[in-house]
Amino acid sequence: MKPVRLPAAATLALPRWGLVVMCLLYILPGILRRDPWKTDDAAGFGIMWTMAHGSLADWLAPNIAGLSMPNEAPLAFWIGALLIKVFGWLLTDAVAARISVLVFFAIGVVSVWRTAFVLGRRNEAQPLKLAFGGQPAAMDYGRTLADGAVLIYVACLGLLLRSHETATPALHVALVAAAFYAAACLFDKANTRAAAGLGITLGLLVLARGWTVPLALWISLLILAALRYRDVMLHLARTTLPIGLLIPLTWLLAHRALMPGSAEVTDVWLNTNLHMLSWPRLATLGFLSKTLVWYTWPAWPIAAWTVWAWRSQATLHVLLTTSGVVALLLLNLFTSSPKDHELLSLLPPLAILATFGLPTLKRGAINAIDWFSVMTLTAIASFIWLGWIAKQTGWPEKLAKNAFKVAPGFEPEFNFLATFVALATTVGWVLLLRWRLGRQPSVLWRAVVLSTGGLVLCWVLLMTLWLPWLNYAQSYSSVAAEIETHLPESYRCVDTDGVGPAQRASFGYLGQINFSRSSTHSNCELLLVQDDGLRRRGGSLKKIEGDVTLLWQGRRPSDRHEFFRLYKRNSP
Repeated sequence: MKPVRLPAAATLALPRWGLVVMCLLYILPGILRRDPWKTDDAAGFGIMWTMAHGSLADWLAPNIAGLSMPNEAPLAFWIGALLIKVFGWLLTDAVAARISVLVFFAIGVVSVWRTAFVLGRRNEAQPLKLAFGGQPAAMDYGRTLADGAVLIYVACLGLLLRSHETATPALHVALVAAAFYAAACLFDKANTRAAAGLGITLGLLVLARGWTVPLALWISLLILAALRYRDVMLHLARTTLPIGLLIPLTWLLAHRALMPGSAEVTDVWLNTNLHMLSWPRLATLGFLSKTLVWYTWPAWPIAAWTVWAWRSQATLHVLLTTSGVVALLLLNLFTSSPKDHELLSLLPPLAILATFGLPTLKRGAINAIDWFSVMTLTAIASFIWLGWIAKQTGWPEKLAKNAFKVAPGFEPEFNFLATFVALATTVGWVLLLRWRLGRQPSVLWRAVVLSTGGLVLCWVLLMTLWLPWLNYAQSYSSVAAEIETHLPESYRCVDTDGVGPAQRASFGYLGQINFSRSSTHSNCELLLVQDDGLRRRGGSLKKIEGDVTLLWQGRRPSDRHEFFRLYKRNSP
């Protein structure tokens, strides 16, 4: 017997404007007024920026001002580079590249919504018919489930930072969501068009991140089709697989044909994912057990409840998403050195699976989720406000002292528009709390609307009130400006020693430094050296060979471990 029994009043759709506003508040803050940060964000932007201002070779082989990045797939950077070429003159290159984040997020949200809708309108997912009628219509039920899936997806903690970085993970998770949408269409109505759409998505997923995730998804779908949906098997083998292989193969062949001297770059890219695979280790198990709990919150507990509630029903919405989650979990389990961004692929299927548990949640579970969200997220938002007040006024004194200790030399600034947005969002959160806790609505998505709204509030506050402080602490703009002032008026190029991808991208863009394009030292007149952690551990700085003159040395005020030195070679 189906576990869902509810009236039509429970399927009132979330107002379209409300869902759109919440998504925009989630993704737009941080696109403007933000420098590339010292993470994958700066490195990803560096590849996009190099492509946009480079030659065909830069488009075929991702690099940062000559620093080869053979482990990176090119699709996300192609999109960012195109946006720089179209909008860079108007918005600056950094902001134009960050528009790609908006595009990727839109793909992910729409895909999650459509997948839940396709699966939710099927007869097997519908609630039991009530004795005197009044059960929801199939389309209304599907829309409500789709709204809930988007809320759960956006509320996932692991998505928050990665979805705002100009790097491949943002596109990767979006294309995983698109792959599940294509798979849902294929299993709902097996036809060549749906199979081709799935093949295109999986092929693009290879170009976005690598071949292990799309291969794991394709195998899981093939196993599911073999067990219960035999009519889908032929489409997966005859249409999906060839198209999925053709797309990345086109790039590989073009790379080898147009750049025959750098074929090893594609070989490294092909072997990257293979070298990441290994037998499960205790360290991997420990990492997954600690990270998954918070990274996939609040999707994982509701998804687990969904599987339990529907345990007696072999329905497509449970089988499709569960098979994908299991396949991706196994893939992470067999990864030698797992990273948190590798878990992003779990978020779309978990969010879709979790939304089918919303109609079966008990009132006590819903209240527990609500109060946890209210207490935790309101406390975090209050602390963000209090910290901002401390930075602006010096009170509370201890909190202000700690804030300036982390970023010594930072000078607070007041931005009226940012403060207004933060205040308006806070008022919106209070009104949402009043509506949810005061009226006690019976709609399905009530269990997760506070989790999503509270997370959006905290992100907006960080990206408005604290953005200048975060830029100061996470950006290389101050170091890039210092290096630029110590460069000779005319020079050929700058060699590097130990300078990482994020630093190279930041110095090249913010400081307009002309780095050597050679993979080996090309005897440029200048040499930029980076030492990491040597001063902290009491070790000595790197010894520089040859006749050189020190032009400048320094570091970011907020980082005591990185240290940079700029030399001029007296006899290059």
